Amino acid sequence: MSLYQLQKFLYELNRDSGVQRRYQADLEELLEEYDLSDEEAGALRDGDVGLLYVLGVNGQILMHYAAFLGIEWFDYLQMMRTGIEKHGAVRDGIYAMTGGGESFTAEETNR
Repeated sequence: MSLYQLQKFLYELNRDSGVQRRYQADLEELLEEYDLSDEEAGALRDGDVGLLYVLGVNGQILMHYAAFLGIEWFDYLQMMRTGIEKHGAVRDGIYAMTGGGESFTAEETNR
């Protein structure tokens, strides 16, 4: 996995209108410029916010990508939850989960 390259792609997409135009015109050509795994590139092709979250993309970067795709805030949040249900615990990055994603807080356990 190449989390750095994945986040770099999204960061540049979020900030650069030229990259945004290239994304719209020829996503495949743009993806070739980054060292991404097949799973990462597939998640970008599909706009799979849930999988991108599970792969470890920072939420601040991912939030702007979701907005670029026209995804509403509450749908974005649900897509992350669904990503965990479908693909398992967050694998890498600052949100990486231990214990299979189980909560370790008493507040969550007692809900």
